[in-house]
Amino acid sequence: METNQLRKERLDRGVKVRTDGIYALMGLPELAYLAAPRLVLILGMLLLPLVMPGQYWNRVISIVCIYAFLALSFDFLAHYVGLVSLGGSLFIGVGGYIAAILNSRLGLPPMATVPLATLGGAAICTLLLLPCLPLRGVYFAIVTLMYPLALARVIEALNILGGTDGIMGIDSFANPWVERYLVIGILLAFLFGMRRLVNTDLGLVFQAVKDNDQAVRASGMNVTWYKVIAVFIAAAMGCLGGACLVHIYMWSGISQLALDFSILPIAATVIGGGGTLVGPILGCFILVPISELLREFGTLRIVFYSLILMGFIVFRSEGLLVYGARKYHQFERWVKV
Repeated sequence: METNQLRKERLDRGVKVRTDGIYALMGLPELAYLAAPRLVLILGMLLLPLVMPGQYWNRVISIVCIYAFLALSFDFLAHYVGLVSLGGSLFIGVGGYIAAILNSRLGLPPMATVPLATLGGAAICTLLLLPCLPLRGVYFAIVTLMYPLALARVIEALNILGGTDGIMGIDSFANPWVERYLVIGILLAFLFGMRRLVNTDLGLVFQAVKDNDQAVRASGMNVTWYKVIAVFIAAAMGCLGGACLVHIYMWSGISQLALDFSILPIAATVIGGGGTLVGPILGCFILVPISELLREFGTLRIVFYSLILMGFIVFRSEGLLVYGARKYHQFERWVKV
């Protein structure tokens, strides 16, 4: 009597045999295997405002997305171009002030100020960082950190752009639902757009600049030009977050140049997993709500941040997303021999 023998087989075996990184004609289970993580991410973010309790936590979702723009920007520059930028607060501040001026003084609606502040702020930030592009490593990081600190002191000392009081009377979005789904939709568009970009020819040049910029220069390419493109893209994401932030709070001031907007995205990248693009966003969805829960502890919450970071660096240095992806691809099923 014939008996069927069974053995374990990894779920991704059939997918890996036929394709790696592209979609091909395959069965429904394999399509579901490839699409499931993406659908979980998209549906989870779209459903989150519907399940969060109260107005306060729905507002926290919007703030999480603002930090996610910065974390995505940092991850792109650091892991795909080789530029470690600590200037997240510069992007937020420039984008926020431009949106505030366009709205309060020129009377433009938020739907016009956000794209204008995104492009205009990205251009200004790129021009400010242009002299620093030959620098790499810690030198570039230190210079980008100095920009927002210096800009905040200039605004305070010269009492310009509202001084320490800031610019008030800024219009909010049409309603809270527009606010939430606008930032969520733009964040998802940037995420999948960046994933596509890093796999194009331009993305390969960015990788080459990171790995060996001398070889790229020797091949006749203008390394500085490609760094300008990368910085403009990263600054656009940060300035977009700043423009949305001022319409959420209906105020713009020097607190947008605070170090929180430079440090927390880096911590989120460490927690979620650098070089994955999705990982930093996951880190923001973990770290920002924890920050809100620990707000009553005041400055003591920095201690909790430090403990969380130490734990991830020691026990999960690769980040949650890399660990989760590895476990997901290790799922097995019983098949007939």
